[in-house]
Amino acid sequence: MDSQDLQRLKNRYDIIGNDPALNRALETAIAVAPTDLTVLITGESGVGKENIPRIIHQNSLRRNGKYFAVNCGGIPEGTINSELFGHEKGSFTGATETRKGYFEEANGGTLFLDEVGELPISTQVMLLRVLQNGEYIKVGSSKVEKTDVRVVAATNINLMYAVAQGKFREDLYYRLNAIQIRMPALRDRKDDIYLLFRKFTSDFSEKYRVCKIALTHDGIIALRNYRWPGNIRQLKNVAETVSALESVKLTPGAERLEIDAETLRKYLPKEEENVLPAIAGSQGSAFSEDEKKMFVKALLDLRQEVDQLKMAVYSGHQPSHRLPAVPVREEPEAQEPEPFEEADWQEPEMQEQVSSPAPDLSLQKVSEDLIQKALEKHNGNRKLAAAELGISERTLYRRLSKEMKK
Repeated sequence: MDSQDLQRLKNRYDIIGNDPALNRALETAIAVAPTDLTVLITGESGVGKENIPRIIHQNSLRRNGKYFAVNCGGIPEGTINSELFGHEKGSFTGATETRKGYFEEANGGTLFLDEVGELPISTQVMLLRVLQNGEYIKVGSSKVEKTDVRVVAATNINLMYAVAQGKFREDLYYRLNAIQIRMPALRDRKDDIYLLFRKFTSDFSEKYRVCKIALTHDGIIALRNYRWPGNIRQLKNVAETVSALESVKLTPGAERLEIDAETLRKYLPKEEENVLPAIAGSQGSAFSEDEKKMFVKALLDLRQEVDQLKMAVYSGHQPSHRLPAVPVREEPEAQEPEPFEEADWQEPEMQEQVSSPAPDLSLQKVSEDLIQKALEKHNGNRKLAAAELGISERTLYRRLSKEMKK
């Protein structure tokens, strides 16, 4: 797919940006569209995942068939089976007539299941069956029905973590994940942020006949450096709010209004200063807020002491406060670190020469405490504990074997 074809695709679906990860997602969607492979779209909420299934459907052999988008998280658990697979008259209270489900309505077309990770286990079993052989049974019926539907699913949660917790079927995950398309977060598309901001303010200006909002250089920097936890959806809201409150009526000679970083920051929600890092995709934690703060404080204290030791060694001066005498040995040349999921916390090899005991604030001790608490939470289940900590089972086994050898 050349650059001109890619740009035409973006124009058709009103997609703004030139980020390589975004381009790769669009190219993958076009490549798999002619097939009937199931596609799983992943990415945070608000990144624009809904564009991908429409692109796939309209560039597939099913383009003349029906297309339905279903928000699985917005349908009550008691009615989700009826919505997807239909029901027979009298099958439950309120079922006054036979009803077709989405799998029957979309026969020959495409069905987009958004927030698929929110499906209850009973529905996941039925979904797996229809994906494997196109068969399903309506609620209140015993007759097996057939359908020919191409399924595209999307999720903003870590499905592998949900599998480890027993909230999502592993066989369904691998069946849905025939092809995975990852939509990048807005904070990873920094060069696209101002392009999107200009598009949203331009649309607002045209719709309401007000001056188009532009940003000064420092305003653009502030826009790029903001984290955008709500991604494109949040950026659009901010752009429209700024346009509504800062712009003036459009008049000849006053078609553009420039605002600076100070003005822009009034419209950027303040990020919590004490928010602690969390494992991606986790649905709860084994640790209280006080415990988290204690761990982080221990890490920061240890980091500060190490920095002071380095300063004392390399500058020849004494550290700002008295620390235990620690011999520093030359470390081998640093290597590229592994990703966090596969990495262990390593403590510096230092021989303590202290006359009195001190609290053990080492990274080694903190990591052991984290592992122990995770195992206690999951009743010794190492698979769940590893998922809770965001590390592989192999890494967890290696850490446990080290502790056993002590």
